[in-house]
Amino acid sequence: MGRLIHSFRGYVRIRVWGYSPERFLNLCGNKGILLWGIENHGESYEMYVSIKGFFCLRPIVKKTKTRVAVLNRYGLPFFVPKIKKRSVFAAGLLGCLIFLQIMSQFIWTIDFTGNITLTDDVLLDFLETRQIVCGMAKKDLKPEELERDIRKNFDLVTWTSARIEGTKLVIQIKENTHPNPDEYETGDMGGMDLTADKKGRIVNMITRSGVPRVKIGDDVEEGQLLVSGAVPVYNEDATVKEYLLCRADADIYLQCDCRYQQKIPIHYLTKNYTGREKKIPYLRVGSREWKLPVSEPDYLKKDCVVKEKQAALLQNLFLPIAVGNCQYREYVIEERNHSKEQAKELCGEFLDEILEGFRQKGVQIIRKDVTIKKDSVNYILTADFTVVEKTGTLVVTQTEQPLPAKEQEMTAEE
Repeated sequence: MGRLIHSFRGYVRIRVWGYSPERFLNLCGNKGILLWGIENHGESYEMYVSIKGFFCLRPIVKKTKTRVAVLNRYGLPFFVPKIKKRSVFAAGLLGCLIFLQIMSQFIWTIDFTGNITLTDDVLLDFLETRQIVCGMAKKDLKPEELERDIRKNFDLVTWTSARIEGTKLVIQIKENTHPNPDEYETGDMGGMDLTADKKGRIVNMITRSGVPRVKIGDDVEEGQLLVSGAVPVYNEDATVKEYLLCRADADIYLQCDCRYQQKIPIHYLTKNYTGREKKIPYLRVGSREWKLPVSEPDYLKKDCVVKEKQAALLQNLFLPIAVGNCQYREYVIEERNHSKEQAKELCGEFLDEILEGFRQKGVQIIRKDVTIKKDSVNYILTADFTVVEKTGTLVVTQTEQPLPAKEQEMTAEE
Protein backbone atom coordinates (compact mmCIF):
# COMPACT_ATOMS: atom_id res chain seq x y z
CA MET A 1 0.00 0.00 0.00
CA GLY A 2 2.84 2.39 0.88
CA ARG A 3 4.52 1.76 -2.47
CA LEU A 4 1.24 2.48 -4.27
CA ILE A 5 0.89 5.79 -2.41
CA HIS A 6 4.48 6.75 -3.25
CA SER A 7 3.88 5.90 -6.93
CA PHE A 8 0.77 8.06 -6.98
CA ARG A 9 2.53 11.06 -5.38
CA GLY A 10 5.87 10.51 -7.14
CA TYR A 11 9.37 9.86 -5.77
CA VAL A 12 13.01 9.95 -6.86
CA ARG A 13 16.16 7.95 -6.24
CA ILE A 14 19.07 10.15 -5.11
CA ARG A 15 22.78 9.82 -4.38
CA VAL A 16 24.27 11.72 -1.40
CA TRP A 17 28.01 12.26 -0.91
CA GLY A 18 30.33 14.89 0.56
CA TYR A 19 31.62 16.00 4.00
CA SER A 20 29.11 14.22 6.28
CA PRO A 21 26.43 12.10 4.59
CA GLU A 22 25.69 10.33 7.91
CA ARG A 23 24.79 13.68 9.48
CA PHE A 24 22.56 14.32 6.43
CA LEU A 25 20.62 11.17 7.20
CA ASN A 26 20.22 12.08 10.86
CA LEU A 27 18.94 15.59 10.09
CA CYS A 28 16.42 14.20 7.58
CA GLY A 29 15.09 11.96 10.33
CA ASN A 30 14.84 14.92 12.74
CA LYS A 31 12.99 17.00 10.14
CA GLY A 32 10.49 14.17 9.45
CA ILE A 33 11.70 13.59 5.87
CA LEU A 34 11.08 9.93 4.96
CA LEU A 35 13.99 8.11 3.34
CA TRP A 36 13.81 4.42 2.34
CA GLY A 37 15.83 1.88 0.44
CA ILE A 38 19.08 3.31 1.79
CA GLU A 39 22.24 1.67 0.37
CA ASN A 40 25.83 2.36 1.48
CA HIS A 41 28.29 2.55 -1.44
CA GLY A 42 31.39 3.52 0.55
CA GLU A 43 31.84 7.24 -0.08
CA SER A 44 28.18 7.77 -1.02
CA TYR A 45 24.66 6.68 -0.12
CA GLU A 46 21.73 5.95 -2.44
CA MET A 47 18.12 6.13 -1.32
CA TYR A 48 14.52 6.99 -2.25
CA VAL A 49 12.72 10.14 -1.19
CA SER A 50 9.30 11.60 -2.05
CA ILE A 51 9.00 14.67 -4.27
CA LYS A 52 7.74 16.71 -1.34
CA GLY A 53 10.68 15.57 0.82
CA PHE A 54 13.18 16.25 -1.96
CA PHE A 55 12.27 19.95 -2.06
CA CYS A 56 12.93 20.16 1.71
CA LEU A 57 16.54 18.95 1.39
CA ARG A 58 18.21 22.27 0.37
CA PRO A 59 18.89 23.67 3.92
CA ILE A 60 20.06 20.24 5.13
CA VAL A 61 22.47 19.95 2.19
CA LYS A 62 23.99 23.39 2.97
CA LYS A 63 24.30 22.61 6.68
CA THR A 64 26.01 19.22 6.18
CA LYS A 65 28.12 20.36 3.19
CA THR A 66 26.95 17.40 1.11
CA ARG A 67 25.86 17.08 -2.48
CA VAL A 68 22.73 15.42 -3.88
CA ALA A 69 22.13 14.08 -7.41
CA VAL A 70 18.91 12.64 -8.82
CA LEU A 71 19.43 9.20 -10.36
CA ASN A 72 15.87 8.22 -11.40
CA ARG A 73 12.31 9.55 -11.27
CA TYR A 74 9.26 7.38 -10.56
CA GLY A 75 5.52 7.73 -10.22
CA LEU A 76 2.49 9.30 -11.83
CA PRO A 77 3.71 12.95 -11.82
CA PHE A 78 6.59 11.99 -14.11
CA PHE A 79 4.53 9.59 -16.27
CA VAL A 80 1.69 11.96 -17.19
CA PRO A 81 3.89 14.56 -18.96
CA LYS A 82 5.37 11.78 -21.11
CA ILE A 83 1.90 10.60 -22.06
CA LYS A 84 0.88 14.11 -23.02
CA LYS A 85 3.77 14.26 -25.45
CA ARG A 86 2.68 10.95 -26.97
CA SER A 87 -0.97 11.61 -27.67
CA VAL A 88 -1.26 8.80 -30.19
CA PHE A 89 -0.04 6.26 -27.63
CA ALA A 90 -2.39 7.64 -25.00
CA ALA A 91 -5.34 7.51 -27.41
CA GLY A 92 -4.42 3.95 -28.39
CA LEU A 93 -4.17 2.87 -24.75
CA LEU A 94 -7.52 4.44 -23.96
CA GLY A 95 -9.09 2.87 -27.04
CA CYS A 96 -7.70 -0.55 -26.09
CA LEU A 97 -9.20 -0.30 -22.61
CA ILE A 98 -12.57 0.74 -24.04
CA PHE A 99 -12.42 -2.12 -26.57
CA LEU A 100 -11.69 -4.67 -23.85
CA GLN A 101 -14.48 -3.31 -21.69
CA ILE A 102 -16.98 -3.59 -24.54
CA MET A 103 -15.80 -7.06 -25.62
CA SER A 104 -16.05 -8.37 -22.05
CA GLN A 105 -19.83 -7.80 -22.17
CA PHE A 106 -20.29 -10.62 -24.72
CA ILE A 107 -19.83 -14.40 -24.89
CA TRP A 108 -17.11 -15.41 -27.34
CA THR A 109 -16.69 -19.12 -26.69
CA ILE A 110 -18.86 -22.02 -25.43
CA ASP A 111 -17.37 -24.99 -23.60
CA PHE A 112 -19.12 -28.29 -22.73
CA THR A 113 -17.96 -30.73 -20.07
CA GLY A 114 -19.35 -34.09 -18.97
CA ASN A 115 -21.20 -34.90 -22.21
CA ILE A 116 -20.44 -38.33 -23.67
CA THR A 117 -23.42 -39.50 -25.71
CA LEU A 118 -24.46 -35.98 -26.66
CA THR A 119 -21.81 -34.45 -28.92
CA ASP A 120 -20.75 -30.82 -28.86
CA ASP A 121 -22.25 -30.30 -32.33
CA VAL A 122 -25.68 -31.56 -31.17
CA LEU A 123 -25.62 -29.25 -28.15
CA LEU A 124 -24.42 -26.28 -30.20
CA ASP A 125 -27.27 -26.81 -32.68
CA PHE A 126 -29.72 -26.90 -29.77
CA LEU A 127 -28.28 -23.68 -28.31
CA GLU A 128 -28.59 -22.03 -31.72
CA THR A 129 -32.32 -22.77 -31.75
CA ARG A 130 -32.49 -20.86 -28.45
CA GLN A 131 -30.51 -17.92 -29.96
CA ILE A 132 -27.54 -18.72 -27.70
CA VAL A 133 -24.47 -18.26 -29.90
CA CYS A 134 -20.99 -16.80 -29.71
CA GLY A 135 -21.24 -13.02 -29.83
CA MET A 136 -24.43 -12.72 -27.78
CA ALA A 137 -24.60 -10.27 -24.89
CA LYS A 138 -24.15 -11.70 -21.42
CA LYS A 139 -27.21 -9.83 -20.15
CA ASP A 140 -29.42 -11.73 -22.63
CA LEU A 141 -28.44 -15.12 -21.20
CA LYS A 142 -30.60 -16.65 -18.47
CA PRO A 143 -28.66 -19.63 -17.09
CA GLU A 144 -31.60 -21.04 -15.10
CA GLU A 145 -33.85 -21.19 -18.18
CA LEU A 146 -31.04 -22.71 -20.25
CA GLU A 147 -30.50 -25.46 -17.67
CA ARG A 148 -34.23 -26.29 -17.64
CA ASP A 149 -34.39 -26.37 -21.45
CA ILE A 150 -31.47 -28.79 -21.70
CA ARG A 151 -32.94 -31.17 -19.12
CA LYS A 152 -36.38 -30.94 -20.76
CA ASN A 153 -35.19 -31.63 -24.33
CA PHE A 154 -32.60 -34.32 -23.62
CA ASP A 155 -33.83 -37.31 -21.62
CA LEU A 156 -30.28 -38.52 -20.99
CA VAL A 157 -29.39 -35.37 -19.06
CA THR A 158 -30.05 -35.71 -15.35
CA TRP A 159 -28.17 -32.61 -14.17
CA THR A 160 -26.76 -29.53 -15.83
CA SER A 161 -25.12 -26.29 -14.84
CA ALA A 162 -24.55 -23.15 -16.93
CA ARG A 163 -22.28 -20.33 -15.82
CA ILE A 164 -20.27 -17.51 -17.35
CA GLU A 165 -16.54 -17.29 -16.73
CA GLY A 166 -15.09 -14.14 -18.26
CA THR A 167 -16.26 -14.26 -21.87
CA LYS A 168 -16.74 -18.05 -21.84
CA LEU A 169 -20.03 -19.90 -21.33
CA VAL A 170 -19.34 -23.15 -19.47
CA ILE A 171 -22.05 -25.82 -19.56
CA GLN A 172 -21.57 -28.87 -17.35
CA ILE A 173 -23.69 -31.93 -18.09
CA LYS A 174 -24.27 -35.23 -16.35
CA GLU A 175 -25.78 -38.02 -18.44
CA ASN A 176 -27.68 -41.08 -17.28
CA THR A 177 -27.09 -44.03 -19.59
CA HIS A 178 -29.29 -46.34 -17.46
CA PRO A 179 -32.68 -44.64 -17.09
CA ASN A 180 -34.65 -45.28 -13.94
CA PRO A 181 -37.98 -47.03 -14.57
CA ASP A 182 -39.65 -44.26 -12.57
CA GLU A 183 -38.80 -41.89 -15.41
CA TYR A 184 -41.20 -43.62 -17.80
CA GLU A 185 -44.63 -42.12 -18.28
CA THR A 186 -47.40 -44.37 -17.06
CA GLY A 187 -49.91 -43.21 -19.63
CA ASP A 188 -53.56 -42.33 -19.11
CA MET A 189 -54.39 -45.63 -17.38
CA GLY A 190 -51.53 -45.33 -14.91
CA GLY A 191 -50.23 -48.93 -15.30
CA MET A 192 -47.03 -50.30 -16.80
CA ASP A 193 -46.25 -53.87 -17.91
CA LEU A 194 -42.80 -55.41 -18.04
CA THR A 195 -42.01 -57.26 -21.31
CA ALA A 196 -39.01 -59.22 -22.56
CA ASP A 197 -36.64 -57.33 -24.84
CA LYS A 198 -35.12 -60.50 -26.35
CA LYS A 199 -35.54 -64.29 -26.61
CA GLY A 200 -34.14 -66.54 -23.88
CA ARG A 201 -34.70 -68.63 -20.75
CA ILE A 202 -35.41 -67.12 -17.33
CA VAL A 203 -32.78 -68.16 -14.77
CA ASN A 204 -33.61 -65.78 -11.93
CA MET A 205 -36.60 -63.63 -11.07
CA ILE A 206 -37.55 -61.34 -8.17
CA THR A 207 -40.87 -59.47 -8.43
CA ARG A 208 -41.47 -56.37 -6.31
CA SER A 209 -44.74 -55.10 -7.79
CA GLY A 210 -47.17 -56.42 -10.38
CA VAL A 211 -48.39 -59.90 -11.27
CA PRO A 212 -45.77 -62.36 -12.66
CA ARG A 213 -46.86 -64.08 -15.87
CA VAL A 214 -43.76 -66.29 -16.17
CA LYS A 215 -41.54 -68.30 -13.82
CA ILE A 216 -37.95 -69.44 -13.56
CA GLY A 217 -37.13 -71.96 -16.27
CA ASP A 218 -39.65 -70.60 -18.81
CA ASP A 219 -38.55 -69.84 -22.36
CA VAL A 220 -39.77 -66.43 -23.47
CA GLU A 221 -39.93 -64.62 -26.78
CA GLU A 222 -39.11 -61.02 -27.52
CA GLY A 223 -42.02 -58.78 -26.51
CA GLN A 224 -43.64 -61.43 -24.31
CA LEU A 225 -45.36 -60.17 -21.14
CA LEU A 226 -43.29 -60.94 -18.04
CA VAL A 227 -44.98 -58.98 -15.25
CA SER A 228 -48.39 -57.37 -15.55
CA GLY A 229 -49.09 -53.95 -14.09
CA ALA A 230 -52.79 -54.85 -13.63
CA VAL A 231 -53.38 -56.47 -10.23
CA PRO A 232 -56.84 -58.19 -10.13
CA VAL A 233 -59.27 -57.75 -7.23
CA TYR A 234 -61.72 -60.68 -6.98
CA ASN A 235 -65.37 -60.94 -5.95
CA GLU A 236 -66.64 -63.58 -3.56
CA ASP A 237 -67.49 -65.79 -6.53
CA ALA A 238 -63.87 -65.64 -7.74
CA THR A 239 -64.68 -63.33 -10.63
CA VAL A 240 -62.56 -60.25 -11.27
CA LYS A 241 -64.12 -57.20 -9.74
CA GLU A 242 -61.56 -54.68 -10.93
CA TYR A 243 -57.87 -54.18 -11.70
CA LEU A 244 -55.59 -52.02 -9.59
CA LEU A 245 -53.02 -50.51 -11.92
CA CYS A 246 -49.39 -50.14 -10.89
CA ARG A 247 -45.93 -49.94 -12.40
CA ALA A 248 -44.51 -53.43 -12.72
CA ASP A 249 -41.12 -53.75 -11.04
CA ALA A 250 -38.94 -56.87 -11.11
CA ASP A 251 -35.37 -58.11 -11.54
CA ILE A 252 -35.53 -60.74 -14.27
CA TYR A 253 -32.38 -62.36 -15.60
CA LEU A 254 -32.42 -64.09 -18.94
CA GLN A 255 -29.99 -66.64 -20.35
CA CYS A 256 -29.75 -66.09 -24.06
CA ASP A 257 -27.49 -66.72 -27.02
CA CYS A 258 -26.13 -63.90 -29.12
CA ARG A 259 -23.89 -63.73 -32.16
CA TYR A 260 -21.66 -60.95 -33.40
CA GLN A 261 -20.03 -60.92 -36.78
CA GLN A 262 -17.47 -58.59 -38.29
CA LYS A 263 -16.05 -58.65 -41.81
CA ILE A 264 -12.61 -57.28 -42.53
CA PRO A 265 -11.87 -56.92 -46.25
CA ILE A 266 -8.67 -58.53 -47.48
CA HIS A 267 -8.14 -55.80 -50.06
CA TYR A 268 -8.65 -52.20 -48.96
CA LEU A 269 -7.88 -48.70 -50.17
CA THR A 270 -5.80 -46.32 -48.09
CA LYS A 271 -4.30 -42.84 -48.35
CA ASN A 272 -0.56 -42.61 -48.88
CA TYR A 273 0.72 -39.10 -48.24
CA THR A 274 3.44 -37.96 -50.62
CA GLY A 275 4.96 -35.45 -48.22
CA ARG A 276 3.96 -32.43 -50.28
CA GLU A 277 1.96 -29.93 -48.25
CA LYS A 278 1.12 -26.25 -48.14
CA LYS A 279 -0.08 -24.00 -45.32
CA ILE A 280 -2.23 -20.92 -45.81
CA PRO A 281 -2.55 -18.73 -42.69
CA TYR A 282 -5.76 -16.86 -42.02
CA LEU A 283 -7.24 -14.39 -39.57
CA ARG A 284 -10.81 -14.60 -38.30
CA VAL A 285 -12.62 -11.73 -36.62
CA GLY A 286 -16.13 -12.65 -35.58
CA SER A 287 -17.67 -14.49 -38.53
CA ARG A 288 -15.42 -12.86 -41.14
CA GLU A 289 -12.27 -14.57 -42.32
CA TRP A 290 -9.26 -13.33 -44.28
CA LYS A 291 -6.70 -15.63 -45.90
CA LEU A 292 -3.42 -14.68 -47.42
CA PRO A 293 -3.79 -14.04 -51.17
CA VAL A 294 -2.31 -17.44 -51.96
CA SER A 295 -4.04 -19.95 -54.21
CA GLU A 296 -4.79 -23.45 -52.97
CA PRO A 297 -2.36 -26.13 -54.20
CA ASP A 298 -3.41 -27.92 -57.37
CA TYR A 299 -2.87 -31.39 -55.95
CA LEU A 300 -4.81 -34.14 -57.68
CA LYS A 301 -6.02 -35.47 -54.32
CA LYS A 302 -5.66 -33.57 -51.06
CA ASP A 303 -7.17 -33.14 -47.65
CA CYS A 304 -7.19 -30.10 -45.43
CA VAL A 305 -6.43 -29.87 -41.71
CA VAL A 306 -7.53 -26.65 -40.02
CA LYS A 307 -5.79 -25.52 -36.85
CA GLU A 308 -7.07 -22.46 -35.03
CA LYS A 309 -6.27 -20.66 -31.81
CA GLN A 310 -8.60 -18.11 -30.29
CA ALA A 311 -7.08 -15.00 -28.76
CA ALA A 312 -7.36 -14.72 -24.97
CA LEU A 313 -5.90 -12.09 -22.68
CA LEU A 314 -6.45 -14.09 -19.51
CA GLN A 315 -7.57 -17.64 -18.79
CA ASN A 316 -11.26 -16.96 -19.44
CA LEU A 317 -11.19 -13.57 -21.21
CA PHE A 318 -11.54 -14.67 -24.81
CA LEU A 319 -11.80 -12.27 -27.76
CA PRO A 320 -13.64 -12.72 -31.09
CA ILE A 321 -10.27 -12.98 -32.83
CA ALA A 322 -8.63 -16.20 -33.98
CA VAL A 323 -5.48 -17.04 -35.90
CA GLY A 324 -5.10 -20.30 -37.75
CA ASN A 325 -3.89 -22.02 -40.87
CA CYS A 326 -5.24 -24.45 -43.45
CA GLN A 327 -2.78 -27.25 -44.10
CA TYR A 328 -3.27 -28.98 -47.46
CA ARG A 329 -1.66 -32.41 -47.82
CA GLU A 330 -1.30 -34.36 -51.05
CA TYR A 331 -2.01 -38.06 -51.10
CA VAL A 332 -2.51 -40.91 -53.54
CA ILE A 333 -4.90 -43.84 -53.20
CA GLU A 334 -3.20 -47.21 -52.88
CA GLU A 335 -4.63 -50.70 -52.70
CA ARG A 336 -3.22 -52.85 -49.91
CA ASN A 337 -3.89 -56.25 -48.37
CA HIS A 338 -4.53 -57.05 -44.72
CA SER A 339 -2.12 -59.69 -43.50
CA LYS A 340 -3.33 -62.48 -41.24
CA GLU A 341 -1.71 -60.80 -38.23
CA GLN A 342 -3.34 -57.44 -39.03
CA ALA A 343 -6.72 -59.12 -39.43
CA LYS A 344 -6.33 -60.84 -36.04
CA GLU A 345 -5.41 -57.54 -34.43
CA LEU A 346 -8.47 -55.78 -35.91
CA CYS A 347 -10.70 -58.68 -34.87
CA GLY A 348 -9.25 -58.49 -31.36
CA GLU A 349 -10.11 -54.78 -31.15
CA PHE A 350 -13.69 -55.49 -32.26
CA LEU A 351 -13.97 -58.30 -29.69
CA ASP A 352 -12.63 -56.04 -26.93
CA GLU A 353 -15.37 -53.51 -27.72
CA ILE A 354 -18.02 -56.24 -27.36
CA LEU A 355 -16.61 -57.43 -24.02
CA GLU A 356 -16.36 -53.86 -22.73
CA GLY A 357 -20.01 -53.33 -23.65
CA PHE A 358 -20.94 -56.46 -21.70
CA ARG A 359 -18.92 -55.28 -18.71
CA GLN A 360 -20.59 -51.87 -18.63
CA LYS A 361 -24.05 -53.47 -18.76
CA GLY A 362 -23.22 -55.98 -16.04
CA VAL A 363 -23.69 -58.98 -18.36
CA GLN A 364 -22.36 -62.36 -17.16
CA ILE A 365 -20.66 -64.43 -19.88
CA ILE A 366 -21.23 -68.20 -19.55
CA ARG A 367 -19.82 -69.35 -22.88
CA LYS A 368 -17.67 -67.71 -25.53
CA ASP A 369 -16.78 -69.15 -28.93
CA VAL A 370 -14.74 -67.02 -31.34
CA THR A 371 -13.66 -68.09 -34.83
CA ILE A 372 -11.91 -66.27 -37.66
CA LYS A 373 -12.37 -67.57 -41.20
CA LYS A 374 -11.20 -66.34 -44.56
CA ASP A 375 -13.01 -66.38 -47.85
CA SER A 376 -12.03 -64.88 -51.19
CA VAL A 377 -12.96 -61.35 -50.09
CA ASN A 378 -12.98 -61.03 -46.31
CA TYR A 379 -11.67 -62.19 -43.00
CA ILE A 380 -14.81 -63.04 -41.04
CA LEU A 381 -14.92 -62.88 -37.24
CA THR A 382 -17.79 -64.80 -35.67
CA ALA A 383 -18.29 -64.52 -31.91
CA ASP A 384 -20.98 -66.65 -30.24
CA PHE A 385 -21.84 -65.92 -26.61
CA THR A 386 -24.15 -67.42 -24.04
CA VAL A 387 -24.82 -64.74 -21.48
CA VAL A 388 -27.03 -63.92 -18.53
CA GLU A 389 -28.34 -60.40 -18.52
CA LYS A 390 -31.15 -58.42 -17.00
CA THR A 391 -34.21 -57.99 -19.18
CA GLY A 392 -37.42 -55.99 -19.05
CA THR A 393 -38.97 -53.14 -21.00
CA LEU A 394 -41.83 -51.05 -19.62
CA VAL A 395 -44.92 -50.64 -21.81
CA VAL A 396 -48.32 -49.15 -21.03
CA THR A 397 -50.79 -51.64 -19.55
CA GLN A 398 -53.59 -52.44 -22.00
CA THR A 399 -55.86 -54.39 -19.60
CA GLU A 400 -59.50 -53.21 -19.64
CA GLN A 401 -61.51 -52.89 -16.44
CA PRO A 402 -64.32 -55.52 -16.15
CA LEU A 403 -67.92 -54.33 -16.46
CA PRO A 404 -69.98 -53.95 -13.25
CA ALA A 405 -72.32 -56.88 -12.43
CA LYS A 406 -75.50 -55.03 -13.51
CA GLU A 407 -74.01 -54.11 -16.88
CA GLN A 408 -72.85 -57.70 -17.35
CA GLU A 409 -76.45 -58.95 -16.73
CA MET A 410 -77.87 -56.40 -19.19
CA THR A 411 -75.34 -57.41 -21.81
CA ALA A 412 -76.23 -61.10 -21.28
CA GLU A 413 -80.00 -60.41 -21.68
CA GLU A 414 -79.42 -58.51 -24.93
